[in-house]
Amino acid sequence: MGRPSLAAVCAPALVALAVLWVSDASLRSAAGSAMQERSTRETREMLEGTWLREYSVLGTRARRVLVLEPDGEFRETVRAVGAGGEVLQESHEGTWLYDGTNLKRKYTLMNGEPPSRLRMPFATFEIAFDSRNEFHGVDHVRGHRIRYRRVPAETMP
Repeated sequence: MGRPSLAAVCAPALVALAVLWVSDASLRSAAGSAMQERSTRETREMLEGTWLREYSVLGTRARRVLVLEPDGEFRETVRAVGAGGEVLQESHEGTWLYDGTNLKRKYTLMNGEPPSRLRMPFATFEIAFDSRNEFHGVDHVRGHRIRYRRVPAETMP
């Protein structure tokens, strides 16, 4: 009777290693998904509240107050003062979500009216927090860069 081949001796060990490797990869993937889900949920919770964005464009100063509610609704008030002193005030509403990378807003009312088909009723910004009370972002479609800071709930534009 001959000796068993090397393949016959090693096959059970190789199968066992393959099973362990696949199981380990599945566990790592599941753990990574759970961590990502927790991270997304924590970031979403950090976004809830009142945020202020102030900026100037071509002599016009704008002040935006964005309120992100826990139920996924948002309100945004805007006050802009032009170079000649003219004042523009707007008020918008809609829904928001955080997908793990982007803060997305869908406008359902713009100054009390549904948005026109000519005006895109969405804003999507890839965001990152600078601190618990400040985040920045970029709209990759329009090229806008933003920076918001947390403010008291009673802040108005």
